Amino acid sequence: MDLSTEYLGLCLPHPFVAGASSVGDEVDRVRRFADAGIAAVVLRSLFEEQIHHEADAHHAAAFGHADAHGEASSYLPEVDGCAFGPDEYLAHLAAVKRAVAIPVVASLNGCTEAGWVDYARRLADAGADAIELNLWHVATDPRVSGAEVEDLAVATVQSVVGAVRIPVAVKLTASHASLPHFAARLVAAGARGLVLFNRAYEPDLDVEALEVKTHMEWSSQAELRSRLRWLAILSGQVPTGYAASGGVHRPLDAVKAVMCGAHVLQLVAAVLRGGPSAVGQMVAGLRDWLLTHGYTSLAQLRGSMDWHRAPDPRAFERGSYMRLLQTHRMT
Repeated sequence: MDLSTEYLGLCLPHPFVAGASSVGDEVDRVRRFADAGIAAVVLRSLFEEQIHHEADAHHAAAFGHADAHGEASSYLPEVDGCAFGPDEYLAHLAAVKRAVAIPVVASLNGCTEAGWVDYARRLADAGADAIELNLWHVATDPRVSGAEVEDLAVATVQSVVGAVRIPVAVKLTASHASLPHFAARLVAAGARGLVLFNRAYEPDLDVEALEVKTHMEWSSQAELRSRLRWLAILSGQVPTGYAASGGVHRPLDAVKAVMCGAHVLQLVAAVLRGGPSAVGQMVAGLRDWLLTHGYTSLAQLRGSMDWHRAPDPRAFERGSYMRLLQTHRMT
């Protein structure tokens, strides 16, 4: 059974990749997952604000009062609270690359063009096999249009792609008026892959303390549905590499995502819960399903239920929405 796949120009023995998380925080832990057979690892994101924060701190130390930018940067966690600062991230990336033979993908999370290019070069120089740009942006200014937000994202991708020789993927949210059009623009700008989707950790309120709170919650299998819809719609129309991120907990989830066009499956909750042994279970489960259903390779499965090949493509559009709401009855 041939489970091999290609993503971002990387030839992988199977589609299971450790997504951006604490899995990649310790060299020994990455080594254990590599020994267990994980195909690649994406390191946790370094945030654009951290890069700017460090630059401001260096500037303040050299030219001004230490608290000159204190208010502007107070929303950031304390340095000791972050897994890695920018310099530590580079050193950790280099150490992971020395320790394992699998591809290592660096992750950058931000929303503006400034500051990305130089750091992307440094990530490439430190040994990253690819870069995943996490374009997480919450538009709050009514004067800024959706088109302007997307233009900035495309310009960011163009700048980073032009600055490095390693492949660049873009991690998206589903909140775009025309995701297929935006995806096509990103690919035209040089993105070699699209990751569907970034998980939104929505705010909650502590009504007694009058504070906005956020909570870390692992994905559920229900989250896979939005990935399946957009994998199916995009993969048949915008040729590039696709990664499903969020909702892949069982081998059958992987089967569904590959049917809709995924080249790789980014595992986070599954490997955080199950540890390195979860990798072998996912690989074996996928292989068994393919054998049982008469497939000889993963490539044969990929895209078999995308927008062009599904028996009823309308099910990925308004059809299923309308059918569900019109036929539901109280029990």
